[in-house]
Amino acid sequence: MKILLVEDDIEICAMLKDFLTIENYEVVTASDGESACEKFFSDDFGLVLLDLMIPKRSGMEVMAKIRESNTVPIIILSAKDTDSDKTLGLGLGADDYITNPFSITEVLARIKANNRRTTQYAVGASMQQPVLAKGALVMDLDAYSVKKDGKEIELTAKEFEILKLLLQNPNKVYTKGQIYSLVWNDAYLGDWI
Repeated sequence: MKILLVEDDIEICAMLKDFLTIENYEVVTASDGESACEKFFSDDFGLVLLDLMIPKRSGMEVMAKIRESNTVPIIILSAKDTDSDKTLGLGLGADDYITNPFSITEVLARIKANNRRTTQYAVGASMQQPVLAKGALVMDLDAYSVKKDGKEIELTAKEFEILKLLLQNPNKVYTKGQIYSLVWNDAYLGDWI
């Protein structure tokens, strides 16, 4: 998924971009409201992370412009943490609101939650193929079963999800961290030896 990150703090922007890139997201950055609008309307984004206090055009103005023609999920990242700020942001079209300072893993979890809501849970979305097959291996997503040459294979829930991920994305290579993040829906914190 491609994310537009609108943040004028260089350190926060670099930290978020690096972390999300490791998590297999494509991140395009903008440091002010005008470039945010230009970039948003010249590309196709799956989600917008938007700081409210940015130069040239406020985050609220950027959000209003996007909402004129698009329902892409928008998550506000802001130091403004009063209830009225949150209510205003959500009322004007944001899907979520995270106050700064924030945990990078919380940002990732909110991105995944908003992505799930707009893809998996949307009406008519995700008309998933109920059966995946590769050679002699057949995976029935509705029955939650796997067979090889017609013989049932016992798998744990996580093994099933890993196999499903790999069958749905043939020819794609995943790191251990990406698999952990996608299957366990949590940030991979490295190996503990």
